Amino acid sequence: MLRTRTLRAGLIAGALGLALSTAACGGSSDKPADAKSGGGGTTGKTVAFVGYGDASPWGAAYNKTFKAELASSGVKINDLTSMDAGTQVQNFNQAVSQRPDVIVTALWDTTAMVVPIQKAKQAQVPVLIVDGRPDPSVEKDVMSVLSDNEKLGEFAAQNIIEGLKAQGRESGKAIVLSGTKSMLVTQDRMKGFDKVMATAPQYQVIEDQDTNWDPTASGKVAQQLFAKHGCAGIQAAYGMADYMALPIVQAAKQAGCKVGGKDGLIITGGNCFKAGIEAIKAGEMHGTATEDPITIAKQTADYLKRYFNGEKPPQSELVQEDRVTAGNIAQFEEQCSQA
Repeated sequence: MLRTRTLRAGLIAGALGLALSTAACGGSSDKPADAKSGGGGTTGKTVAFVGYGDASPWGAAYNKTFKAELASSGVKINDLTSMDAGTQVQNFNQAVSQRPDVIVTALWDTTAMVVPIQKAKQAQVPVLIVDGRPDPSVEKDVMSVLSDNEKLGEFAAQNIIEGLKAQGRESGKAIVLSGTKSMLVTQDRMKGFDKVMATAPQYQVIEDQDTNWDPTASGKVAQQLFAKHGCAGIQAAYGMADYMALPIVQAAKQAGCKVGGKDGLIITGGNCFKAGIEAIKAGEMHGTATEDPITIAKQTADYLKRYFNGEKPPQSELVQEDRVTAGNIAQFEEQCSQA
């Protein structure tokens, strides 16, 4: 879903050090911090938005929709989005000090955000996590609207297995270009992917490369892997987002490899985008999955409205996800073509 950012270990360590003394006695509870609990309506409420930056295709679409959905509600949004994990820690700590009604965040580095979330709890500033789940040590201290990431990984494996079996292949080798490994988004997808791939041991994953949700990095790594293994050494590929899968298509073509059809490379994506839908129609991708940014952005905005209106939404909500292939593409084309 996302584009690359540099993990600045020193910056993270410094930011965490500043927060540690405040959060040292913070623990987990059964309820999120709620001194500023919902109720009273949306007018005049403030949201610190510490999410993915606009340089990410997924982030840009999410951010635009999220803001548009709240534009007429009277909610004031302080945009603190970024593409860097260290900057996110700083921005989150800044948001806590400003004491908004809610902090909305999508986590770049799950572990690095533990102490800042504990700091928010101590300051009694509610936190709403979106997309990927937080570290288990703080999951009861926050609210969340989450993608069903394990299910998305399962769908990707199903697409690969289905495609290879349709070609009549009794064996095959697959590569994976994943999102950022430090994110539970990525880890959960790989958990689901590996679980389903294990049911078809004749198909082996030979490479799993972290390309940081970056289409440019995905293209470069794909070129390197085709040069290393050759067309005969790779039968399938998983790009964790459509904009990571499409560079695999291009790299395969540049390497002289067949794509799709009766004996070409089986490629699956995820985080469905319009370009991915078009690639499935063209026979260049076997499938994708939902987790489009528009759907989760709307659900996040709706969650906030319910929260501010005192409707007490559940502490955590999952977004419904679906597998998309040529067989059901008409059902999801509109949903997946808005970004």
